[in-house]
Amino acid sequence: MTIDKVTSAGHALAGLTDGASLAVGGFGLCGVPMTLIRAVGDLGVRDLHVVSNNCGVDDWGLGVLLGDHRVSRVIGSYVGENKEFARQYLAGELEVEFCPQGTLAERLRAGGSGIPAFYTPAGVGTQIAEGGVPWRYDAHGGVAVASPAKETRMFGDREYVLEEAITADYALVAASRGDRHGNLVFDRATANFNPPAAMAGRVTVAEVAELVDPGVLRPEDVHLPGVFVQHVVHVPNPEKRIEKRTVAREVRP
Repeated sequence: MTIDKVTSAGHALAGLTDGASLAVGGFGLCGVPMTLIRAVGDLGVRDLHVVSNNCGVDDWGLGVLLGDHRVSRVIGSYVGENKEFARQYLAGELEVEFCPQGTLAERLRAGGSGIPAFYTPAGVGTQIAEGGVPWRYDAHGGVAVASPAKETRMFGDREYVLEEAITADYALVAASRGDRHGNLVFDRATANFNPPAAMAGRVTVAEVAELVDPGVLRPEDVHLPGVFVQHVVHVPNPEKRIEKRTVAREVRP
């Protein structure tokens, strides 16, 4: 029996509805599944709960969905490059759960591995563990919803905080190479959050720049096996953005 998971973005996301949760790969503007994000926007769904390291910028990545007010809640670790994200959060239009970057990656990986929770030293002695981080503001700048305190426990002579795993209705990821069975290869920094995001999705959709036949990818080169991927969308020559361009001043002898 041949397993061919290649399809269109519209078909892969046809089951997405209002209020769904999305785990979205990408690191800064690197490895962002832009074709799939645009397809989500075309569906017109709202009240989305998004889990992602960051939300892109105002006109790229998840910033596109934020700008259209399609997102109501975000779990992430960094928002500094998106002005609309910050505006919505401070205005009480968006609920945001901040999570240390390494902890976020592990919460996604744990969700995909069937691990309900884990202990970590990250955040001990801060509001991450003690609670009180503003998740949502009201219209007057007061705190409407704050983070709860988390369970802590001593292991040896060190304190740890309990973090719960994350799963999502859908995961959207971008890979540099993939085959028709859904086996994926990620390039450089795109491997930071795409693999754990893909693991956490109940339905995972991967856009791949280079599509190959099964057997072309060596098993030892595969970063994410196809068992985690339900749909593959071929996106040749995807557009890429540079987050911050730094140019050295020419030095003449």
